[in-house]
Amino acid sequence: MTDELGILDLLTVHGFDPHCRSKLIRHQDKRYDIATLIRDGWMDLYQAHQARDIFGDCDFIVTFIGDGGTRAKFLRVYRVLRGRPRTAADGPDDSPFTDWRDQTGYFYDLEYQPQYADLEGRVVIEWGSGALAWHQYMKNKLVIEIFPPGRALQQFSDYLDFTLSHQELQELISNPAAHRDWHSSLSAVAGVYLILAETTGEQYVGSAYGLSGIWGRWQQYAANGHGNNKLLEQIIKNNPAYPKAFRYSVLQVLPKSTKDSEVRRWESQYKVKLGSRATGLNAN
Repeated sequence: MTDELGILDLLTVHGFDPHCRSKLIRHQDKRYDIATLIRDGWMDLYQAHQARDIFGDCDFIVTFIGDGGTRAKFLRVYRVLRGRPRTAADGPDDSPFTDWRDQTGYFYDLEYQPQYADLEGRVVIEWGSGALAWHQYMKNKLVIEIFPPGRALQQFSDYLDFTLSHQELQELISNPAAHRDWHSSLSAVAGVYLILAETTGEQYVGSAYGLSGIWGRWQQYAANGHGNNKLLEQIIKNNPAYPKAFRYSVLQVLPKSTKDSEVRRWESQYKVKLGSRATGLNAN
């Protein structure tokens, strides 16, 4: 007898049939950035394409994404309606991934199950030592964490190991309780950061210091897109949609005890290195 909560226990409470034919799927693919697939709306199509008949003997699949180490974060549940050899028409022309259109394999019609929506992005399980076994028949794997509602990002891992879209930044800042690992990490340090406009390639280098660290500075960008920078403010005034193309990353981490002048010195160094004054978005 155990009082540990498993993923099957949690799904069953929400109406999942524990006796159905089902698989657990953990997406962590070196060929594709899974977070980008989700952000850009390609995740369902990516999952529907398989090189082999992976889901043919399933009624349902329960999908996760890798969350660092052997952790896996719950994404969605799908009913498997049918599978068949895929055709070129299964990879639409506007798909950024030509191998979905050009290579042989299987295609599955998958029906999203909305009754588990309140668990999506919040439940983390221990996948176990067989991380390479990305599809497994249903097991009651241990639930190791349940985040509060509003969780949008994967677990924080390292200051130099992420970029955030503007939408992700807004979701992060608006839900600090659900992202307490991000909140505590970004609030704990000063530093130099980069904003990249993906549509133009233009760059803005900025610095963050003070009691709330990088988190406090990025709150301003989440609120208005320009962070009260005069040049960015003017650009956004002319094109309100411009911040949707922003990606935020950290270039240099510094202790919050670092003098403001020293943080600004590092900021100036990066402006020179990246040429953000000459060809980017820095006016000074």
